[in-house]
Amino acid sequence: MSIASEHKPLGKQVTSSLHTVSKLSPIVELNVGGEMYTTTLSTLKKHPGSKLAEMFTGQPKLRTDSEGRFFIDRPGTYFKYILEYLRSNQVPTQCIQDVYREALFYDIEPLIKQLEDSPQIFGELVARKQFLARVPSYSENIELMIRIARAEAVASRRSSVIVCVVRTEEDAARCQDALNSLDMDKKSVVKFGPWKAAPSISDLLDCIQMDVEAKGYKISFQPHIAEKGFRFKSHDFFYKFLFTWW
Repeated sequence: MSIASEHKPLGKQVTSSLHTVSKLSPIVELNVGGEMYTTTLSTLKKHPGSKLAEMFTGQPKLRTDSEGRFFIDRPGTYFKYILEYLRSNQVPTQCIQDVYREALFYDIEPLIKQLEDSPQIFGELVARKQFLARVPSYSENIELMIRIARAEAVASRRSSVIVCVVRTEEDAARCQDALNSLDMDKKSVVKFGPWKAAPSISDLLDCIQMDVEAKGYKISFQPHIAEKGFRFKSHDFFYKFLFTWW
């Protein structure tokens, strides 16, 4: 008898707890990556098709922290811009790239489209990314450069990678002739191009530096002057990228 009487209140507690969780308060407290926010349920569900709205539709799909706040494991710094947009339709003018990443994660389509019209995102997506898409094996070559540099970094402060950049098919043939004349391991030369787009070789070199630095490496580049002479100027095609480790 005493055991049964102890279990009845527990059953009521569980039922009551589930009932409370299933009916969210109109005021919602959030912990986003350690940053605390308070907003309304209607604000979070403003765009029904978004991932953010889905998080708070029906039975809650998020864990809570020790204080009972819903926890989202994303950078909290940029969530304030997401929240400001949901509250007032104000498109952020700061941290555009980071906010764009978060808007993609939360799948807030109207904000994504407006950010893609901003000069920063438009330039990256429409201009630079579209150009690099026309450079064969660009991403793979970036990774190859990094692998070569890391392999040569043992007990060294710096390591270098030789890059061959050609814009046209004709230049590619001339580059191959030049490469055959160079006194170096041909397998260690990373080749970029040719491509059919307006940007120049210097534009591509800037892109290479930008994308390698975005991965956390400190690099610089300069024309590579061959020690032995041959009929083509080596710096027409060859560049030395220098990785500094410490």
